Amino acid sequence: MTEQTGTAEQIVLRPARPEEIPVLLALWARAAKGTSITDDAAGVAALLARDPQCLIVAAAADDPATPLGTVIAGWDGWRCHLYRLAVDPDHRRRGIGAALLAAAEERFAALGGRRADAMVLDDNALGHRTWQAAGYHPEPQWTRWVKPLAGGAS
Repeated sequence: MTEQTGTAEQIVLRPARPEEIPVLLALWARAAKGTSITDDAAGVAALLARDPQCLIVAAAADDPATPLGTVIAGWDGWRCHLYRLAVDPDHRRRGIGAALLAAAEERFAALGGRRADAMVLDDNALGHRTWQAAGYHPEPQWTRWVKPLAGGAS
């Protein structure tokens, strides 16, 4: 992923760096609903070691070292999975989440992905609104949200 800027707040989108794992975990604790068994330094380090481009960070252009948001855009060679879309509560409603999702979708399209899915907690009403606004919808039989990518089938 190349660094890019965008949105009214002027953000930089870039891959996460291993040295900022503690900061990312703290951001998730503040901004994300729920935790996962992999929400620890070892889990994130393993993720970055396997795919250094999959954890996308949004930061202010004038302070690119401080993460304001994240999304994990995991690609297993067959499916596109989204995790840990999180934006610092003090920086929400400024297009950061949308920019992160757009970057994830661009990554997937470049890798040949045809559909992205997101794991969204059933009781995460804010998350539901965010994903729906981005064009995702639930598959009731799986309780996961999906969105066809350009040229792909749902």
